[in-house]
Amino acid sequence: MSRFRALAALAVGSALVLTGCAGTSASPEGEAAQGSDGVFPVTVDSALGQAVIEKRPERVATVAWSNHEVPLALGVVPVGMAKATWGDDDGDGVLPWVEDKLTELGAETPVLFDETDGIDFEAVADTQPDVILAAYSGLTQEDYDTLSKIAPVVAYPDAAWGTTLDQMIQLNSKALGLEGEGDALIDQIKTESQDAFDAHPALAEVKPLFAFTDPTDFSTLTYYTAHDPRAGYLHEFGMPEPEQIVTATAETDAFYSEISAENADAFADVGLWITYGPTDGSLVAKLQADPLLSKVPAIAAGHIAVLEESTPLAASANPSPLSVSWGLSKYLDVLTSALG
Repeated sequence: MSRFRALAALAVGSALVLTGCAGTSASPEGEAAQGSDGVFPVTVDSALGQAVIEKRPERVATVAWSNHEVPLALGVVPVGMAKATWGDDDGDGVLPWVEDKLTELGAETPVLFDETDGIDFEAVADTQPDVILAAYSGLTQEDYDTLSKIAPVVAYPDAAWGTTLDQMIQLNSKALGLEGEGDALIDQIKTESQDAFDAHPALAEVKPLFAFTDPTDFSTLTYYTAHDPRAGYLHEFGMPEPEQIVTATAETDAFYSEISAENADAFADVGLWITYGPTDGSLVAKLQADPLLSKVPAIAAGHIAVLEESTPLAASANPSPLSVSWGLSKYLDVLTSALG
């Protein structure tokens, strides 16, 4: 596994300590979780296999990044979910927008699964789930097969970490028998997102590149393709794609790609460089001092948006059902400021 793949997985993965009490899928909002369109059995196809859910799940477990936000947004509290180890500002394993939703629902924190070293199969099994949601994840076939011995598993439709926000909501809500409610959630999020982008008109014609920048090694440039929600969401709401993103996205199903810094001229049309790092200006200075990267117009002009590593705002750049309301406008503020 490359250093980027490991760190990127950290940035989209989560982990667990068995803290708090298990949640329950019974919604404090009562009818909100009952749904109107769930006719069981329900079959959900994925790239790794087929999940057949015989009856409405009463105990819902989720693994990987943000899948738990779909049931929570629909009023269903999971019995277990992945612990957040990246972007967690108070060390409790739960991102702030998830904390807000649990409070709103009057629910305790579900069991948190430690995924630092991979899926904790024993912890998942201990929650006795009726279904396991992982529509946005990097599950291997072995992971999927092992989890499927515990309960039906909803995995990604095409490629690891390549599920769009819409697809994650559609697949996970279908498994819950709440497909109609999921569609309504998608519409709500799209409206909120479009309003946020409309309020930041300076971004409309700017071509963004979301890169993973290693401050100790600029020899290889690693960046997210449009298959990754971080880049894909920006393009979905009007920011045009740089030519290199178009090319790389067509050539691979992977959520990221790499290119030698000697070929940095491939980013000649990039108008905004987005990356994680310290916000003290040191990374910007290093990029602009590099003999190769300094030739990229966006870097030369200082159009570099740095999201402070392992903060909630950095985590919200990967859009999820509950993070859009919490952080999208703040995130777009940072991007707009970088153009100033």
